[in-house]
Amino acid sequence: MNHHGFVARFRLHSLAVACATVCLVGLSEGALRAEPQNQTRYVPAASGNEARYRVREQFVGVNLPNDAVGTTSAVTGAIVLDATGAVVAGASTFVVDLRGLKSDSENRDRIVQGRILETEQFPTLELAVTALRGLAWPLPASGDLTFELVTDMTVHGVTKSRTWQVTATPRAGGLAGRASTSFTFGDFGMPVPTSFRLLSVEDNVRLEYDFHLVPG
Repeated sequence: MNHHGFVARFRLHSLAVACATVCLVGLSEGALRAEPQNQTRYVPAASGNEARYRVREQFVGVNLPNDAVGTTSAVTGAIVLDATGAVVAGASTFVVDLRGLKSDSENRDRIVQGRILETEQFPTLELAVTALRGLAWPLPASGDLTFELVTDMTVHGVTKSRTWQVTATPRAGGLAGRASTSFTFGDFGMPVPTSFRLLSVEDNVRLEYDFHLVPG
């Protein structure tokens, strides 16, 4: 083969490689652009979201026990589902700012945020959503739904798997309802609250999240 023929074949080969590369890159970019279209993302609406704890306590000199309740609306995050309704891991996380927890007692709030949660060091509760069990998909337009939300929950510097029981109804393309779970103080390395006014505190923390999630 003479020099001119070799150069011509080299140029044709280079052109073919370049075209193939452009086509592959274009397909890859198209696939990446198309992927989010097959996902649905839900975020907390501007209102209707509140996280709370409930702990049964018995005060000295009081005949009946009382539920200590602390609430906050400082909830952020998102849950992302793929085309089959499965959770997209890593993109589905909720964060609760515990520094905003308020109950009907300032003294209780100081104890909870100080000795119990130590919010100066551990200011948030984080929920990494790993799975949904029993959620109808696509979401129906109406009706009551019950399902389970499986999470890796991090609080007080400790992460453990926690399953939430959820009841919800479809609303405006999203969902509204309540998720609840429970744990002991020791599960997450926290002491049971004590006070000179407290006769006893039940070692069972109930968490509730009243949610309104919308596409976003």
